[in-house]
Amino acid sequence: YSSVNGQPMHGNRALITGVLKGELGFSGFVVTDWQAIDKLPGDYTHDVETAINAGIDMVMVPMQFREFIRILKMLVTSGRVPLARIDDAVRRILRQKARFRLWERPFCDRALTPQIGSAAHRAVARQAVRQSLVVLKNDAGTLPLRKDARLLVVGPRADDIGAQCGGWTVSWQGRRGAITDGTTIRQGIVDLVGKAHVEFSDDAANIDIGRSDAVIVVVGEDPYAEGHGDRGHPILAESEQALVAAAKRGGKPVIVVLLAGRPLILGTAIEDATAFVCAWLPGTEGAGVADVLFGVIPATGTLSCSWARNESDIPLNAGDPRYAPLFPYGFGLKT
Repeated sequence: YSSVNGQPMHGNRALITGVLKGELGFSGFVVTDWQAIDKLPGDYTHDVETAINAGIDMVMVPMQFREFIRILKMLVTSGRVPLARIDDAVRRILRQKARFRLWERPFCDRALTPQIGSAAHRAVARQAVRQSLVVLKNDAGTLPLRKDARLLVVGPRADDIGAQCGGWTVSWQGRRGAITDGTTIRQGIVDLVGKAHVEFSDDAANIDIGRSDAVIVVVGEDPYAEGHGDRGHPILAESEQALVAAAKRGGKPVIVVLLAGRPLILGTAIEDATAFVCAWLPGTEGAGVADVLFGVIPATGTLSCSWARNESDIPLNAGDPRYAPLFPYGFGLKT
């Protein structure tokens, strides 16, 4: 649904046909997003005409496909969409079907199905988690934690695989809870250091922190996808900040783990934390987070974007005239 300089991409002939297919020699085919040509200005007939002539080869029309077919036929018959444009689209699609031998092998190889979610696949996913974590703060060398330390793990997200996975997992918007197999962050910690060293609480205010050597607080956002996650104020919720503040009042080192698909304005959470780790959305392998927290694998991840201090700083990009991020592009502490 994107635009470039105000020109909707689904109708941008200059970029789709001129640059992508012409200048760059792209030989594949261009597919729309879900009902995206409907976003073009004008009536539906105009939308179809504009998109196909711009260079769209395959159109995602989940609902009114019969209407789409009727209109496109009419546009070709009337000459408003050249037959050569249809031939080009069909040729591009058939070329890829031939390339992947879809006539010889139209279905998946079911003999490979048992490999889905296998130990080998999960090992790769766990390694991806290890390498993607970014340590944003580490006062007094708090990380890595000792494996013999007494730990309090706080926050419902610490034991919620759905929160780790985010949107577009199992279902479109995702959801909290045990949505699939995997390891939560809490379970990853327990597996690594032993159950006897770990206590868990949804709320740091209702447990004796004094018995612990350190507190791990897991905060973040609920799962979302696409426009449903749009927020006018991309701030870590006050309730999440309060969870960190409650942990801090216990007087022990506080390690905050953030689950989020984007940078958030962190408020008091970054100040109250002794160490702060952005785990992004680690998916099913919460054990990968534990690996970094306890030094099984050193932290090496860096930010692929700048992290704003305040809402007023957004948008924020390296090279801006007044570039004063909380954490700059490429930042990441090593442990």
